[in-house]
Amino acid sequence: MQTDDTNALMQQRRDKLALLRQNGIDPYPYAYEPTHSAQALHTAFGDQQSIEEGAHRVRIAGRMMTRRSHGKSAFAHIRDATGELQIYVRLDVVGEEAFTQFGDFDLGDILGIEGTVFRTRMGELTVQASEVVLLSKSLRPLPEKWHGLTDVETRYRQRYVDLIANPSVVDVFRKRAAIVQAIRSRLDELGYLEVETPVLQPLYGGAAARPFTTHHNALDRTLYLRISNELYLKRLIVGGMERVYEFSRDFRNEGIDRSHNPEFTLMECYQAYADYGMMMDLVQDLVVRSAQAVNGGLVAQYQSETLDLTPPWRRVTMVESIREVLGVDVRNLSAGELQRLLSDARRSEEGPEALPDSWGNLVAELFEECVEATLVQPTIIYDYPVEVSPLAKAKRGDPRFVERFEPYIARMEVGNAFSELNDPIIQRLRFVEQARLAAGGDEEAHPLDEDFLRALEYGMPPTGGLGIGIDRIAMILTDSATIRDVVLFPQMRPETAS
Repeated sequence: MQTDDTNALMQQRRDKLALLRQNGIDPYPYAYEPTHSAQALHTAFGDQQSIEEGAHRVRIAGRMMTRRSHGKSAFAHIRDATGELQIYVRLDVVGEEAFTQFGDFDLGDILGIEGTVFRTRMGELTVQASEVVLLSKSLRPLPEKWHGLTDVETRYRQRYVDLIANPSVVDVFRKRAAIVQAIRSRLDELGYLEVETPVLQPLYGGAAARPFTTHHNALDRTLYLRISNELYLKRLIVGGMERVYEFSRDFRNEGIDRSHNPEFTLMECYQAYADYGMMMDLVQDLVVRSAQAVNGGLVAQYQSETLDLTPPWRRVTMVESIREVLGVDVRNLSAGELQRLLSDARRSEEGPEALPDSWGNLVAELFEECVEATLVQPTIIYDYPVEVSPLAKAKRGDPRFVERFEPYIARMEVGNAFSELNDPIIQRLRFVEQARLAAGGDEEAHPLDEDFLRALEYGMPPTGGLGIGIDRIAMILTDSATIRDVVLFPQMRPETAS
């Protein structure tokens, strides 16, 4: 909301803009070439107290964040992408006209400064300006009287202001980039090939989720924003590309909460001749390397809890995890008994969802309801009911389950992995069952993909697949309470007029 004071400040800045143009000064010049960043100068001079006067001429550029005047001189702080640096502007050095112009600049203006490096009596590294150039006139005042931005709604909606006002936010996204780089580097080392698969798909698949739907005018056909790239990456395995991975932007038309955003980032990788046990080792390796890249160690603080990411992580079957919490072995219970257990677990909730009727779905929901919230330290939950895992191979020795696992950290599922189903006959039967569920109203049932079945009929080797939620790993390793803190531009409700 803009106040009368804000409107008045903006008008003052527009008046200054008009005056600059009247005086022949371009308030938005085309380019400026700094020789150093703030960080580079702090690194170069470190704690060096004695700096030869006039010996080190530099050019820097950045946004003016503070200014204090002392008659015929002024100090200011300039912030660039690497940090802040003080500048010192004196009337007798830059001349009266330039000094007056500098006094008319506003906080938030982007400036270029040429001058020499020295250290003040207070010990602060400073550039004494011989020239100050306006590079971009800011027409809006910085938030909260230039002392930071704290309103959460405004931070997410106007991320550009958040980044200006809160330098720590930039650090979160540097760490996120380090996570991606660590994972990419390790997969490259292991011989995986990074690939790109379609975002617009003629048939969505690879996960249980509602898609976003669009229309391609030239082809006159319905297309979907991908909910997963799994089936395309498996096609590449069929084609002989034995190790592939992709950092994919995926889209799911579902709710928004602290760990869900409709647009999110997954890393999915597939390895021929592997199974889900090998993928368990891989997910540990990738998360460990991410933690080391971001925090330099394997102990992380997340929302007042201490996490130890040191491998090997605990591994427990879904059935055993339920037994540990509830004291029952669900393998010995009927669907009706499971419904009663789930109903009791949900009793305290307001407006509970309808209970599923299949044995496998009941087991999975009982796990989500009663066990997920207990999984603080890294834990691999494996062997899921076949009903909730149509793309995974049956568990060796017990066809009620499949060879699937999900890693949990800080009560959040951060990945998903299978021994991939490569029998086209069984895969077709699974798809047919999913189609039956879809006909019964299940909006998240997996569609029958004939082209994928055709690919499997050419033969896919035994394959292990793994997906990792980059946003959630970033949440954990940056101690961010919500996914919106690690997504630069999260989805928001429409902005209301005030």
